[in-house]
Amino acid sequence: MRAVVMDSYGTPDVLRVAELPEPEAGAGQVRVRIKAAGLNPIDAKIRRGEFDAVYDISFPQQLGNEFAGVVDRVGEGVDGFAVGDEVIGFVDMAAYAEYVVVPAENLTAKPEALSWETAAVIGAVGQAAFNALRKLGVGAGDTVLVHGAAGGVGSVAVQFARAWGATVIGTASEDNHDHVRSLGGTPVTYGAGLEQRVRELAPQGVDASLDLTGSEEAIAVSTAVTKDRGRVVTLVSPPLAQRYGITMMFGSRAAETVAQVADLAARGDLRLPVTRRFALAELPAAHRLMESGGHYGKLALVL
Repeated sequence: MRAVVMDSYGTPDVLRVAELPEPEAGAGQVRVRIKAAGLNPIDAKIRRGEFDAVYDISFPQQLGNEFAGVVDRVGEGVDGFAVGDEVIGFVDMAAYAEYVVVPAENLTAKPEALSWETAAVIGAVGQAAFNALRKLGVGAGDTVLVHGAAGGVGSVAVQFARAWGATVIGTASEDNHDHVRSLGGTPVTYGAGLEQRVRELAPQGVDASLDLTGSEEAIAVSTAVTKDRGRVVTLVSPPLAQRYGITMMFGSRAAETVAQVADLAARGDLRLPVTRRFALAELPAAHRLMESGGHYGKLALVL
């Protein structure tokens, strides 16, 4: 099969398309022919070597953690899935490929109403946003500050928080302010003077803050304007979390949560635009775009 691998840590140029043996489904496992896969900032962080102490990296190393596709083979003892089923799934560092093998519990049925691209990108960001807001205890009457509100996780977080009755202030580049407004948030431009701009919108401070950027500016402003530092969470920067005494949240994944998020999207109650699509050979360019920032929505690999 064709898959994207890296032979060392480094810039996007270390990514290349390789021919690898097709994986086989063992007991309790399902093989999926991938139709689309999501691109996430953690993929770039792994590529740069920032998670070397977290993951067991062995070169040539694959990447990619969320996908949608068609069940191709089913291992012994698997119930609930059959060849030909359309599914959404998650995996550690293996989704930039034509095939993937995962435990059956990593899969959920793809709603017919979802496109392959949307199905592929909904899982990781949906779970991250859902779990982070639950960790923060966001509910009716809260004012929530979301840094990176126009991105994949940010877009979903704004929509969940609004649906749960919260007011949302979201940092974004000026080009993406209309997008944040369309989701129900109030946009502010990041950069010098951010704290003052947030305080103009929330003179008494905010109830909770979610950082999706990993910038020191974002975390410093969050700790300054949030009433309770215990309700400040970052999903991106362990060192800054330790320095500022806030919570660094690592993602937990479950097919049941993916199913809930996918159902919301299929009903039209959750919007997550896929703004760019890439082929396997275009993954270096996709990573460069992902790392440049400033775009909204999600990037997808389409096979």
